Amino acid sequence: MSVDDQKARTRAIIRKLKKRFPDANCSLTQRSPLQLLVATILSAQCTDARVNIVTKDLFKRYKTTKDYAEADPEELSEIIRSTGFFRNKTKSILGMAQGLLEKHQGKVPRTMDELTKLPGVGRKTANVVLGNAFGIDEGVVVDTHVTRISNRLKLTKHKDAVKIEQDLMRLVPKSDWTLFPHLMILHGRATCQARKPRCEECLINILCPSSAV
Repeated sequence: MSVDDQKARTRAIIRKLKKRFPDANCSLTQRSPLQLLVATILSAQCTDARVNIVTKDLFKRYKTTKDYAEADPEELSEIIRSTGFFRNKTKSILGMAQGLLEKHQGKVPRTMDELTKLPGVGRKTANVVLGNAFGIDEGVVVDTHVTRISNRLKLTKHKDAVKIEQDLMRLVPKSDWTLFPHLMILHGRATCQARKPRCEECLINILCPSSAV
């Protein structure tokens, strides 16, 4: 299949999923770029549902960048413990907040380069923040759902997140870079599940080379 055909098939997939999930958006509960940045750091190796439970109390306790930068590590660790890897996440949040104060007047920057220079912030986290807090389509977030479904759809043949993102950025229209992962996540939860995909119920099975139908 040519690149143009792949692009056309990808657009068709996105159109169908947009109709299926018209309200697709970031499932992390947050009200500011700072809250989204903290929540995204916590979401590593943890479900968004669990993060949302934890941040309900966390966001009441810590409201500003300065609050996080000056937080007692043990107290912060205890609040976020249930998200897993809590000691590393505590270190990342403290370092991130201190970096924001030192270099950005406490505000979350709007560029990939500035974000990824903050402690604990990789490209995936930066993509989440840029796309969902600022509406900047800088790249495509690649998580387990995106990895699994993109491979099943033959939009990539890679397992490495960096290579998958590069493939998707070539095929997915830039205006959909932020939305695409949300569509994949919802589709993955509803239909294209890890253990046993429900191909017979899938609205994009006709566009999927891996469909069992």
